[in-house]
Amino acid sequence: MLSAARDETRQSPLSFTFLMPIAFKEWAVTVRALAEGEQLVTLRKGGIREERKHFEVQHDRFFLYPTFEHQRNDVVRASHQPELRRALEEGVWPDAEPPAQALTRDGGIPQPDRVRIRAWAEVAAHWTVTDPRTVDALSPYYVWTSDYCEKRLQWKRRHPLHVLLLRTYRIPRPVTVKVRDDFHGCRSWLEITRDLPFEGTPVLSDDEFDRASEEIEAIVHGGVVERVPALA
Repeated sequence: MLSAARDETRQSPLSFTFLMPIAFKEWAVTVRALAEGEQLVTLRKGGIREERKHFEVQHDRFFLYPTFEHQRNDVVRASHQPELRRALEEGVWPDAEPPAQALTRDGGIPQPDRVRIRAWAEVAAHWTVTDPRTVDALSPYYVWTSDYCEKRLQWKRRHPLHVLLLRTYRIPRPVTVKVRDDFHGCRSWLEITRDLPFEGTPVLSDDEFDRASEEIEAIVHGGVVERVPALA
């Protein structure tokens, strides 16, 4: 059975009165895929600037912050390559968008002055996995290459890979946020310096999300997995 957090989202459109300016940092191309319903899971081990050097689910609801740090075209599956150019719409540069050749190099895209936040998500379920067969079987639910995701699993072998099932919502009006110096680096969580309301509509209907969630959970339970309790 999936996290109880999913039961809190049976209204469409949604509008929450509380504010929580916390954002989850992901590649811009991934944020777009989540906001279009083309990706439902994200995979994490944790970066060198995480508080304990490994990933922890510190929040169960957050905005999606698009970044271009280390975004590379060779780790996005071929069918999703056209989205790399469109993902540049998530940034605002002082002069003009980076040239097309910048998309082919790791670190080739300079960081923008501002980014556009178009969506937020909540954690519907959270597991840790250690079996590469599970990571490969989840490939219909992410836009990266399977090879890249298996390398994520192999990095820091002593730590399992976190699989987060996200229910994503598009906000009615994108919000532009200034990119601060402390946003740079390999970290998952950011504090946004302006209040943002959780409002909008889910990118998938309840039925669509329920069907996909059941398939994802079946895949996860077919491998070596530990179910992580939802946040209190």
